[in-house]
Amino acid sequence: MNISVCMATYNGTKYIEIQLQSILRQLDLNDEVIILDDYSTDETLDLVRKIDDKRIKIFKNEVNKGHVYSFGRVIELATKDIIFMSDQDDIWLDGRVKLMKDKLLNSGALLISTNSNFIDSDGKILDFSLDGVSSESSARHLKNIIDIFIGKTNYVGCAMAFKKELRNLILPIPFYVESHDLWIAMGANIIKSNLHIDEPTLSRRIHGENASIVKRKLLPKLWSRIIFLISLMHLYYRSLLRKK
Repeated sequence: MNISVCMATYNGTKYIEIQLQSILRQLDLNDEVIILDDYSTDETLDLVRKIDDKRIKIFKNEVNKGHVYSFGRVIELATKDIIFMSDQDDIWLDGRVKLMKDKLLNSGALLISTNSNFIDSDGKILDFSLDGVSSESSARHLKNIIDIFIGKTNYVGCAMAFKKELRNLILPIPFYVESHDLWIAMGANIIKSNLHIDEPTLSRRIHGENASIVKRKLLPKLWSRIIFLISLMHLYYRSLLRKK
């Protein structure tokens, strides 16, 4: 069972080399890292090319499309059996790939979600409070979906991996979706094929340029709830078609 690591990049020169080093040393020769660059205006791709690793495959958008579109496309480009999603500025903890791969294969689930530590822009450990996933709630699928709706459970794509079969449900990601992470997590819970593990498997970097860690005002939060309901119906309909 080989691995595709899917990364969407945008102006990532500051941290991408460190992140790729933490990933590549855990991969086998037949694994791959697929990078889709979202029209960066810096030297991100030049730095990636300098690494000169045959497992890295580079694609790019002709215009800036945003992170949801980019992750949807890079997942489509994956060719291996298990798909790991990755941000450009984190650091994978040693043993992450083996732990998640073994747990996923032994469970029979399609999606595995883990937790993370947090570091600042200089790589120093932060005491940062954020909801995570719990192993005891893996099979509480309805509760997990409700927690997504109320914003309690914090599923994040960079802490996930899934079997390629899940793509039949989650792709294509609709244009209205705000969070590919929650879309994927909701889909796996709808079909009851979801696994949580308590262990942290990466260090997430918290800095001023993060796209995924933001405080939102009331109206955007309300709009997100509407998007959630539309997404829920959409994924449920796909799950019915998937059974036919």
